[in-house]
Amino acid sequence: MNYRIIGTDGKTYGPISAEKIREWITQGRVDQRTAVLAEGATDWTFIGLLPEFTANFPGTPPVITPPKPGTPVPLKTNSFATAGLIFGVLSCVICCCGYPFALLGVIFSLVALTQIGSSAEPQEGRWQAIAGLTLSLASLLISLGLGLFRFALLPPHLISHLGRF
Repeated sequence: MNYRIIGTDGKTYGPISAEKIREWITQGRVDQRTAVLAEGATDWTFIGLLPEFTANFPGTPPVITPPKPGTPVPLKTNSFATAGLIFGVLSCVICCCGYPFALLGVIFSLVALTQIGSSAEPQEGRWQAIAGLTLSLASLLISLGLGLFRFALLPPHLISHLGRF
């Protein structure tokens, strides 16, 4: 089979045999993006797309077939949702120093929920963000309640001293 190609100078060359094209590929005169018209074809294409020449190019990428209609597309999980969940869990596990983790859990979870709701492409992670937000808020409320309880247990003379500061 013979071919016609368009060179880098914009000129059309051919008819050329497949063996000659393989020789030019080896010499670097033809690359995968060289326009080619096979004998009997009606449309030009790139030489790297023709099966008879793909093996001649090093590192040829594999042919990727599109998914069948109806095949579910895997969704990307929002990383802020994951971070919100992690900080929510940490805020519950670390009782006495959980405030920073709880605050970060609330912030990351709210950012995740905003991004998931307004993203052009669908994302996963809504349940993670909600769980992180719930854990973080619960940790903050429990810590606040314990703080108020401790304050209520202070002797009156110490409370009067606090007012002086």
